[in-house]
Amino acid sequence: MATKIVKCPNCSVENTALENYCRSCGTTLNDPFQNQQAYQNQQMQQPYNQNTGQIPGADKKLPAGILGILLGGLGIHKFMLGYQNEGIIMLVIWLVGAVLLCGIPSMVVSIIGIVEGIMYLTKSDEEFVNTYINNKKPWF
Repeated sequence: MATKIVKCPNCSVENTALENYCRSCGTTLNDPFQNQQAYQNQQMQQPYNQNTGQIPGADKKLPAGILGILLGGLGIHKFMLGYQNEGIIMLVIWLVGAVLLCGIPSMVVSIIGIVEGIMYLTKSDEEFVNTYINNKKPWF
């Protein structure tokens, strides 16, 4: 007779039905109320859009990354993510640097934009949304 496998609602580790607690996180497996609560908590942490199957806010990742790489010095990627103050700072530094200081500050700000654009594109959708949309981390 095959042993029934139960997936932990908290961490998704497979356990046998005979175990009362998850081997990985310690969640009670035979308490339906606690399992339902853990399932709801997991769903709240990663809310997927029912229609597209995508996390809300993840649609900004690709455009923000491309704008950061191509026009990073102007801070347009910052404006797109809702960081107006940081976008204005980058734009002013780029303009003042280009006009008054032989372009050196403009190059530095452009490199910052390129690095941020690459960082946006290399993060998973969940990491991107948690870091830049939910937690509002404006720099790097």
